Amino acid sequence: MCRLFGLSSAPQRTSATFWLLDAPDSLSRQSHKDPDGTGLGYFSADGTPHVDKAPIAAYQDRAFAEEARQVESATFVAHVRYASTGSLDTRNTHPFKQEERLFAHNGVIEGLDKLDDHLGEDRSLVKGDTDSERFFALITRETRQNGGDVAAGIEHAARWIAQNLPVYALNLVLITPEHLWALRYPDTHELYVLERPAGGQHGSRHLDHSGSHGRMRIHSENLTDHPAVVVASECLDDNPHWRQMEPGELLHVGPDLHTTHRVVLPGPPAHRLSLQDLNPDAAASQKAA
Repeated sequence: MCRLFGLSSAPQRTSATFWLLDAPDSLSRQSHKDPDGTGLGYFSADGTPHVDKAPIAAYQDRAFAEEARQVESATFVAHVRYASTGSLDTRNTHPFKQEERLFAHNGVIEGLDKLDDHLGEDRSLVKGDTDSERFFALITRETRQNGGDVAAGIEHAARWIAQNLPVYALNLVLITPEHLWALRYPDTHELYVLERPAGGQHGSRHLDHSGSHGRMRIHSENLTDHPAVVVASECLDDNPHWRQMEPGELLHVGPDLHTTHRVVLPGPPAHRLSLQDLNPDAAASQKAA
């Protein structure tokens, strides 16, 4: 299935090298199972959003590796795609950019004609063919209609979809230069969060781990002096403080790493899809690796 990753160290700028390339179950490793696209989103020091993506696997993408080792940002979003909707080209590869925000999604939404009708003129925000980018467009519109409140935008958009369209999963990560939001809905796919203090569990050490079976040694100094909050589809290392988000939970990480979370969608979708309901391509994209 697709993999999501988000990190905030705001307001400090840092590198996500460890998490993207070197972790025991990093996105680069996971991409051997998710071959259809790789994307990395981040912000420059002046707040300009950047998206580097390609419709090929992360382990084949030299640009992805170079960016992941060199880029610094206070927030990151990354995605490894196994396509369910839309052709294999750059415009359908996550993350997506709208109104200076960056977004990635893991799941399947059906009834796209109805969603297009609901979007109306905001359908122009969508440049590709995916359900994910349409979902983002609805979030963008609802955020605008709620005075720029991104949490309200996510909640209203996700609730409308959950009430009106067939849904398999709506897991997402959305970032601005100093904020990060993540939603897990419903309980179809896992989504984890780690609030990591500076220096990790011990408070003064480099980030230094062995792989899950001792086959890889990990060392990173980037988060030795700064705390961070990490969101990922899977626990990326053996830190015991990874927490699985609740179904329907919306997480917000602010510019001081103050973290809040609440369940905004307490019930299941009105038209919940099972794996057996999906077409073969969509079903293959959603199966756990």
